[in-house]
Amino acid sequence: MDIQLNDKRAVVCGSTQGIGKAVAIELAKLGCSVTLVARNEAALKDVLKGLDQSQGQEHDMVVADFSKPEMVKEEMNGYMRSNHKVHILINNTGGPPAGSAIDASPEAFVNAFSAHLICNQHLTQALVPLMREAGYGRIINIISTSVKVPIPGLGVSNTIRGAVASWAKTLSRELGPDGITVNNVLPGLTETARLTSLIKTRAKNAGITEEEQIALMKSTVPAKRFAKASEVAQAVAFLASPAASYINGINLPVDGGSTPSL
Repeated sequence: MDIQLNDKRAVVCGSTQGIGKAVAIELAKLGCSVTLVARNEAALKDVLKGLDQSQGQEHDMVVADFSKPEMVKEEMNGYMRSNHKVHILINNTGGPPAGSAIDASPEAFVNAFSAHLICNQHLTQALVPLMREAGYGRIINIISTSVKVPIPGLGVSNTIRGAVASWAKTLSRELGPDGITVNNVLPGLTETARLTSLIKTRAKNAGITEEEQIALMKSTVPAKRFAKASEVAQAVAFLASPAASYINGINLPVDGGSTPSL
C-alpha cells in the first residue's frame, strides 16, 4: 500500500496544537513537506523545529488569524506567489465556544461561519489551481461527529460543522474529475485543550468533579477511552496518501465507535 508522501507538500491549518499539530507531525514522518498555518508565530516556530526532515523535506509556515478571513486570503495568496507546489490542504481550526443554539447571538454564528467555511473557501480557491496542475489533490477537513448526530451544548458548532460538511461534499463532486478528493474527518472525544475545556464546563454545570465528568464521558465510548490526537492524524494521513485515491466525499468518524449512527 502506497502511503508515502515524499514528493508532496501539505498546508496544515491550526497546526500549533492538538489535532492540527499531530497531523503536521504525521505527514512529515511520511516524507511530506509541510506548511504550518496558525496565528501564533512563536508556537509555529516551535512546531516547525520539531518536524521530521530526514527525507529531505522543506518545511515552512504562514502566520494567519482565522478570525480574520481577509487576512487568511491575503497571507495565503502572498505565500502562493513564491511557492508553486501544493498537493494537500488540511482545513482545521478551533471550534466555536460551547452553549445552546437558542442562546447564541447571531454574531456567534457569523463569526464561526467566517472562521470555518469562509476561510476554508479562501484556502481552497488559492490551492486548487496548484493541485490541478500537479494532477494530485487532497482536501481534508477536520470537523466533528456532530455532522452525523448533533452534540448537546454545542449549538453553534453543530450548525457550522454541518455547513462545512455539505460544502465539502459539493466540492468533492466538482473537483473529482481533476483527481482532487475532498473528505471530512470527524474526531470524537480526543485528548486536546478543547476537550479539557469542555470537561471543565460540563463538570461545573453538572455540579460534579472533573474526574467524575471524565469517567462519564468515557463510559459513552465503546472503546472506553479518549482518542489520542495522533490516532486522528493517522486517519488524515491515510486520506492524504496515494492509497486513498478513490475515496471521495466521505465523512470518516474517528471516535472509538461512539457515534450512534451509520
